[in-house]
Amino acid sequence: MKTAVTGAFSYSGKYITRRLLARGAEVITLTGHPDRPDPFGGQVRAFPLDFDVTGMAHSLAGVETLYNTYWVRFDHGSNTQPRAVENTRKLIEAARLAGVRRIVHISITQPAADSHLPYFWGKAANEKAVMESGLSYAILRPTVLFGTEDILINNIAWLLRRFPFFGQIGDGQYRLQPIFVDDLAALAVEAGLRTENLLWDAVGPEIFSFDELVRLVGKHIGHPRPLLHLPPGLALGAAQFISLFTGDVVLTPEEVQGLMAGLLVSSEPPRGTTRLGDWLSENRAAVGSRYASELARHYI
Repeated sequence: MKTAVTGAFSYSGKYITRRLLARGAEVITLTGHPDRPDPFGGQVRAFPLDFDVTGMAHSLAGVETLYNTYWVRFDHGSNTQPRAVENTRKLIEAARLAGVRRIVHISITQPAADSHLPYFWGKAANEKAVMESGLSYAILRPTVLFGTEDILINNIAWLLRRFPFFGQIGDGQYRLQPIFVDDLAALAVEAGLRTENLLWDAVGPEIFSFDELVRLVGKHIGHPRPLLHLPPGLALGAAQFISLFTGDVVLTPEEVQGLMAGLLVSSEPPRGTTRLGDWLSENRAAVGSRYASELARHYI
């Protein structure tokens, strides 16, 4: 079976690709980073993810299933949420023209067309485009991913390793339900093999308050720190100050609002099985040893 994965050399797309190759699938990737190191030793042919509909349709010729991991975390230059929605529509149209049978689309928990948060509004618009495409589809809604290449949990650990306390946003009682990236990949491959239209929340087996999450990370990496609860505006200002030294966007106002609104948990039974503490124990030396930059990963 010929499959396509957007971003096979990046984060979640790499794990999906690894599982597809293990099943004997032929995999191509559409990528905006053709110069990125190939972790698959030439097994995956790379084509441009340039949102030229005709060109992408040609690249997708013969593909049975498209796994779409394309997303924009925050606006940066011309890469905005509205632009990401338009790009996703172009990708879906290219898949339709190429005769792709099924699309597995990675979204987010609790997207809403009427959300005042651009990220969640954009994700809802992308889901609508998938559902209205006429293609067979599966939509997976993960929360926060953790894994070797993750940003959020890695950078929490990075801060805990370097500062005598952790500046917490507000009361720290808002919740999230992280999922291991390879658990998400397993769900994506399973969903791709089915024929019915699916809409699945993809969450792990544990729900943490943000305070509990930070304490768990600190405990397992050997750097527990006291939590200093700050008003959200002050915490955001501190994050923006740290951004001056990292050359990155550590945190955005929209992410603060999304966290505190409790949008990163699910009422569905968990489909992931890997426990965060177990993963942290196995990776304690590496987590947070280096800062993970969103800008360097996607734009530099």
